[in-house]
Amino acid sequence: MKHLRSKLLATVVALPLATAALAETPDGVLVVAQNIDDIVALDPAQAYEFTSGEIVTNVYDRLAQYDAEDPTELAPGLAESWEIDEEAKSITFTLRDGAVFHSGNPVRAEDVVFSLSRVIQLNLTPAFILAQLGWTPENVGDMVVADGNTVTITYEGDFSPAFVMNVLASRPASIVDELTVMENEVDGDMGNAWLNENSAGSGPFSMDTYRPAEIVRLTANEDYFKDGPNVDSVILRHVAEAATQQLLLEQGDVDMARNLTPDQISSIESDEITVETYPQAAVHFLSFNQKTDSLTDPAVWEAARYLVDYEGMTNSIIDGQMEIHQAFWPKGFPGSYDETPYTYDPEMAAQILEDAGVELPIQVSLDVINSAPFTDMAQSLQASFAEAGIEFEILPGTGAQVITKYRERTHEAMLLYWGPDFMDPHSNAKAFAYNSDNSDDNYQATTTWRNAWAVPDEMNEETMAALTEPDPETRLEMYVDLQQKVQENSPIIIMFQASYQVAMDADVSGYVNGATSDFVYYRLVEK
Repeated sequence: MKHLRSKLLATVVALPLATAALAETPDGVLVVAQNIDDIVALDPAQAYEFTSGEIVTNVYDRLAQYDAEDPTELAPGLAESWEIDEEAKSITFTLRDGAVFHSGNPVRAEDVVFSLSRVIQLNLTPAFILAQLGWTPENVGDMVVADGNTVTITYEGDFSPAFVMNVLASRPASIVDELTVMENEVDGDMGNAWLNENSAGSGPFSMDTYRPAEIVRLTANEDYFKDGPNVDSVILRHVAEAATQQLLLEQGDVDMARNLTPDQISSIESDEITVETYPQAAVHFLSFNQKTDSLTDPAVWEAARYLVDYEGMTNSIIDGQMEIHQAFWPKGFPGSYDETPYTYDPEMAAQILEDAGVELPIQVSLDVINSAPFTDMAQSLQASFAEAGIEFEILPGTGAQVITKYRERTHEAMLLYWGPDFMDPHSNAKAFAYNSDNSDDNYQATTTWRNAWAVPDEMNEETMAALTEPDPETRLEMYVDLQQKVQENSPIIIMFQASYQVAMDADVSGYVNGATSDFVYYRLVEK
C-alpha cells in the first residue's frame, strides 16, 4: 500500500515511545530505531551532524545530486540539464519544469539564488564548502544569477568542472523555498531558527514532526518528480540503547535498527531479520611522524605494510565494522582504487628491513583513541609489528587529546581515521597526497602535514593538476595514480574502510545507505 490515511499515521506517532504496542508496524509506515540525539541543526545552511545529513538528503533537493538509484552517479536534481563554460568558469543550469516545494510553491530560479547566497550570508559551519568557489557575502550576488528558468553559477579558481559540480551537490547546496523561509524570518536570521525545527524543501519527504531526542517523522511528497516514495511515512524513533533497538526489532515494534553493535548483529538468529552491510567513506590508517628519525626510512614504511594483520582484524575485532581497503579514496565512488596488494607477511617485512640495513629494534609510541575498537586494533598492531622488531608503546587518550597531539605534530605513530568533507576525490587527495610547505608554522588540516611528510614535488603537482583537469575520465585516472603512489611509498599506511551494518525486518527492501550520512535514502523503500 503506497498511501495510508492520516488518521493511521497520527495513531502511530501517538504511541508512547517507551511502551509501544507489541505488534507489527503498520503497512506503509517505516519505523526506524536510531540514536538521533546528535542533531544540532536541520537548516541545510547549518546542518553538520550525521542524522541531520540524513534528514536533509530526504527532505531537500540540489541542482544536481547523488540519488537513491545509484549513489555513485551524479544525476540531475532540480536542474534537468547544465552547460559548462570552462573558459568563463561558469555553469548554467536549466531547471526542470513542474518541480514544487512542499508548500505548493513552484521551484524558481530565484529560490536557487536565494538558497546558495543564504549559505554564504549566514556563514555557518558548512559554508566553507561553497566558499571554496571564491564566494563571499560581498560578491555572491554576482556569482549566482537567475535568468528565467536558468541559473548561472560562476566560480573563481582553477578548478575542474567536476570538482565544482561535486561542491554544488553537497549538503549546504540544498535548495529551500524562499517565500516560506522568509515568512518565518526573525530578527534577520533568514529563517534559520524556523528551519531548525521545520522544513521548506522539495524532496521526496517533508518533515512533519521533530521533537529533539525523541522523534522525527517524514511524510511522503506525493508530487515528487521522481519515482516514489513507496512508503507513506518514515518515523525515526530515538532509541539510545543498542540493546533496546534490538529488542524492539525482534518484537516487531520497529522495522529497522540502525545502531546495533557487532556482538548484537552476530547474536541475531531470527529468519525474520536481515542484516545489510554498507561501505562507508572513512578510511583508517597508521601513520609515522617524519620528525621521528627512526621512522623516516622508506624501508620502514614498506615493511609496515606487511606487518598489519588485515584479515586477522577484519575476521575478529573489527568484523562488520571495517573492511580491507588500502587507498585514500573510499571504495564505491568514482576514482577509487580498490586493489589490496599487501597482506600480513612478517618474514617479508623482516627481509625488507634487513636489506635496507635498518637498525633494530625500533621503539616507537603509538597514540590511539581510548575506546573500542581502536585500542584492540592497537594491540593487534603491537603484536604483529613486534615480529619484525618494531616495538609499539601504546598511548591511549581521549579523542580530543589524540587529535590535539596530532595537530601539533608531537606524536611518533598515530592510529586514526579520515573522512571527506564532500564527495570529490580532491577532498582526500589534498589530505594524503599534497604538502607543498612542510614548515611548522604552516598549519594544514591534512594527514601529510600533521605527519611532517614533505610530499615529493611531482606528487604535489599531480594533485593540483587533477583539481584543474577538465576531462572527467582523465581526472579520475589521475586520482587513481595518486592513490597507487601513496599506497606504495608514503609514511601513511591505509588499512581499512569503515563499514556500517543495519538490521531490518526481512519484508523491508529498497533501503539505500551510501558511503556518508548524506547518502541515506528512504525514497525507494517498500515493506
